Amino acid sequence: MPVKRHLLLVEDDPVTRRRMSEYFRREDFLVSEAGDGAAMQRILGERRVDLVLLDINLPGEDGLSLARMLRVTEDVAIIMVTGRDEEIDRIVGLEIGADDYVTKPFHPRELLARVKNVLRRTRDGSGPASPKFDSMEFEGWRLDLETRRLTNPSGEDAELTRAELDLLAVLVSEAGRTLSRDRLMPRVTRREWSPEDRTIDVLVRRLRRKLESDPSSPRLIQTVHGEGYQFTAAVRLGESTRER
Repeated sequence: MPVKRHLLLVEDDPVTRRRMSEYFRREDFLVSEAGDGAAMQRILGERRVDLVLLDINLPGEDGLSLARMLRVTEDVAIIMVTGRDEEIDRIVGLEIGADDYVTKPFHPRELLARVKNVLRRTRDGSGPASPKFDSMEFEGWRLDLETRRLTNPSGEDAELTRAELDLLAVLVSEAGRTLSRDRLMPRVTRREWSPEDRTIDVLVRRLRRKLESDPSSPRLIQTVHGEGYQFTAAVRLGESTRER
């Protein structure tokens, strides 16, 4: 018989937690429940968990802090669940490594579909693709994929978040090609893009502020209206030591 996938529900409202738990058990999942971060960590220390459904608004340490900790200490998929509907939370969740983001109220079938999608992607290893080179250089900038550092033409480090660096790596490695948002999203995170999701646009704006001399008139990352984004500078790729 196939092994059941183990979900950990971290939600401080007992009624919501019980309702979600019952639903996923009917869908043939193993389910554990936690009302706060301390209970979550006890369960993680006792048995393997495949995916954490993590509410942001928790007593004590909030869900964003817990997700940041999980990304360092655990090999587990994360879906943030919250009543907030603010873009900033979605971006922060992405940058600290959440695999998806769901806002309340949600239909249980929608959440189930997202859980299955994230588990399929993490099981198949279909997150961001690993480039076959170690570095990329453009107009004096150097992006080192081994050390995950970006240096400017003066040799100084440029501060990039994880999501910004991953997006830049995809754009530069496909320089000259127009990449749609629905192609970019799963290569930056394990989430699928939806029309109301502005994550890619926000990250592009941030990159332009850090890379472009005039972000209002960008030269490196061009918008192709109705299609997506294109990196237009000439790029030199460094040989991959992994292929030697």
